[in-house]
Amino acid sequence: MALIVQKYGGTSVGSIERIKEVAGKIAEKVRGGNKVAIVVSAMGKTTDELLDMAYKINSNPRKRELDMLLATGEQISISLMAMALQGLGFNAHAFTGAQAGIITNKIHSRARISKVESDRVKEVLDRGEVAIVAGFQGITEDEDITTLGRGGSDISAVALAAYLRADVCEIYTDVEGVFTADPRIVDNARLIEKISYEEMSEMASLGAKVMHPRSIDYAK
Repeated sequence: MALIVQKYGGTSVGSIERIKEVAGKIAEKVRGGNKVAIVVSAMGKTTDELLDMAYKINSNPRKRELDMLLATGEQISISLMAMALQGLGFNAHAFTGAQAGIITNKIHSRARISKVESDRVKEVLDRGEVAIVAGFQGITEDEDITTLGRGGSDISAVALAAYLRADVCEIYTDVEGVFTADPRIVDNARLIEKISYEEMSEMASLGAKVMHPRSIDYAK
């Protein structure tokens, strides 16, 4: 039995059909006897659409309320993913970043995770059920919702995997992988085959992505 954290990006959960497909893949992992925690991004271009609405309302929105708005995108995804798994006969529980114990500093729109206290997620996994966690978001000690900025859902997945001491963290997205530099700019950029949780967290905060369908080996 392995403890697996998987992260699915916006493209992977961009429609009801894709959410059902992902739910099927998660179900296979659970049937294999694994404990599985999932981190998901907002569906498709939901975040862009929410930003567009915000700036139509106010050309200079307060970042605290902007974070509160943007966090709703991932809440849609976790709810639908949990429902999809429940429809397949699996017990699945959706958690916002706050409910999952993702604690951040107070810098809205580009917060950094200060600690993870995911006892509720652990309890769900220990019961053999699936935990679905909203990526890209957390909460401050003062209970304000925050977002993590670019690469936020990847950061959430890596932080959760480190806290849970997961055997593997698989990040599924629509780009080739984590490179030493942006391969669109640097010709000799190399694909990284193994990386520590700490290094991945730092790279994710700068927008690094990991490969689909292959998973990177995250060294503990």
